[in-house]
Amino acid sequence: MKYDITVIGSGPGGYVCAIRAAQLGLKVALAEKYSTLGGTCLNVGCIPSKALLDSSEHYHNAIHRFADHGITATGVSAHLDQMVARKNQVVDQTCKGVEFLMKKNKVDVYIGTASFVTKNKIAIAGTEGVKEIETDKVIIATGSKPAMTAMFNYDKNRVISSTEALNITKIPSKMVVVGGGVIGLELGSVFARLGTAVEVVEYMDSILPAMDSDCARELMKSLKKLGMNFHLGHSVTGVKATKSSCTVSVKKNNTEEAFEIKADYCLVAIGRRPYTEGLNLEGAGLQTDDKGRIPVNEHLETQVAGIFAIGDVVKGAMLAHKAEEEGMFVAEYIAGGKPHIDHNLIPGVVYTWPEMAAVGKTEEELKSAGIPYKSGKFMFKALGRSRASMDTDGLVKVLSHKDTDELLGVHMVGPRVADVIMEAVALMEFRASAEDMARICHPHPTYTEAVKEAAMDATAKRAIHM
Repeated sequence: MKYDITVIGSGPGGYVCAIRAAQLGLKVALAEKYSTLGGTCLNVGCIPSKALLDSSEHYHNAIHRFADHGITATGVSAHLDQMVARKNQVVDQTCKGVEFLMKKNKVDVYIGTASFVTKNKIAIAGTEGVKEIETDKVIIATGSKPAMTAMFNYDKNRVISSTEALNITKIPSKMVVVGGGVIGLELGSVFARLGTAVEVVEYMDSILPAMDSDCARELMKSLKKLGMNFHLGHSVTGVKATKSSCTVSVKKNNTEEAFEIKADYCLVAIGRRPYTEGLNLEGAGLQTDDKGRIPVNEHLETQVAGIFAIGDVVKGAMLAHKAEEEGMFVAEYIAGGKPHIDHNLIPGVVYTWPEMAAVGKTEEELKSAGIPYKSGKFMFKALGRSRASMDTDGLVKVLSHKDTDELLGVHMVGPRVADVIMEAVALMEFRASAEDMARICHPHPTYTEAVKEAAMDATAKRAIHM
């Protein structure tokens, strides 16, 4: 069989690329190693974690907030096994949705491990043996895996990654989370809401060190209220596990201070690494860089003409929506179009509660680059809509160029900011100014008014309600 495009990997980047290429009239093959489509995001990442986050949030509100709203609820209890069962249903429905889209768009799906024979020939090893297909172009979209070192003694039982954490069916009494990044905080907050004592060990002096420091501090205040405990500027020096528990050895950086934490689980969330094992990249003349990524040019094409790479296997943030945008970009580029993608304007979101979201440059990045800027802030506690819903934690920060007023970065932590951030993304895509943002009429009462007020603060310090 000969194809115009073969996509290796069915995660958000891969399946979106396959669909868009098929829409453009290309003959497309999609190879997937696992029995279900959707990759990490749909199976063991974005979708299942959000399902558990929502379930745990409902329970936490019932226990801690219903009374304030005049609602009496008795006999409320959390059943993690049912939460996991619901999560599995959501995952199953979503994966079947991708299968339907493949059939609808006449994409040929091959289940098996794909590897390069040559740059134009792909071998797919499945349950029925090895099939070889010929292809004009190849898109590598194989994603990433949790990073893990031997020191953690990763046993998938008591020392776990995010994959195993999503399938715990009994609420732990205590959990150590190694890593104060997005995955660690999201999953840590799930268990904290259910009553688990969560201890976060982070090597850096701040959680979410790549994001805005003001927002990170505000988020940590909220997570502490939830009961999460933080050890910033600390390192894990070892982990020992038994069948029923684990002991994590921790040391404060640049000191001799050390201690141990005994817990039911140690969740290792120290990042992810590009996954290219088994691809036989050498067979196509490809190599990876020192971080395991596949180098690409501005068109996401590798050093071998006709082979492209997208998503977590290339540089940039490991985000599902980044992979999707890159998938559409490559499909349209191959079809002869002139697609657009601005990696500076890909938003990042942390789905804790409150949520955290950002787009563009941080204040730290602007200072480092010597770019003159103005800053405006607005606290959610000053917002009527926030007081009405009792979601008063957090802030919005707007950064604009000191001379031109062009928006350079928008950062927020607060209620529903995962959705609110899109206003900033859209405006920045069209190179709007802080004044433009401030002049837009925002509906009242909404959380979006905090964005307008922060923009007004950035322009002549004229916020009204603060």
